[in-house]
Amino acid sequence: MVISAESLAAIGGAIALAGGLGGTSLGLGASCSAGAATLAEEPGQFKNVIVLASLPMTQTFYGLIVLILILTRVVPMLAAMPDPGGNGFAVLGIGLIAGSAEFFSAWAQGGICASGISLLPKTKGKILTNGILMAVFVELFGVLGMVFTILALSMLGLF
Repeated sequence: MVISAESLAAIGGAIALAGGLGGTSLGLGASCSAGAATLAEEPGQFKNVIVLASLPMTQTFYGLIVLILILTRVVPMLAAMPDPGGNGFAVLGIGLIAGSAEFFSAWAQGGICASGISLLPKTKGKILTNGILMAVFVELFGVLGMVFTILALSMLGLF
């Protein structure tokens, strides 16, 4: 049985989404755990906890965007090629890179947000802006994972 280039590309897109989902789950686990403890101590920090705890969710959307781009643009292009060669494996590899970027970015961001959340009562909420800024540094790698995926697909002539 031969695996088609389109199937390999679709698997790559699915891995990109799975990386975002997995990293987001771990990131939210850390940040929401800290949020529950903080809210038990100081319920007035609810809005700040929600802001910080929700930040690791964005990587799931980046993974979803990669999957949608691959399924709607790349797979039809591969299907139309008389001989896609190794392009299916290339897209699979690109999906692995995207999934890894989203996974580790969301996971690390959850730890940063958990630290910020745990300091909300001690600082009376003044750590919020600094916590968001620190989390944005890690967010950048999730964004770059998506951007580099689009760039790599463009370099292959598939986007």
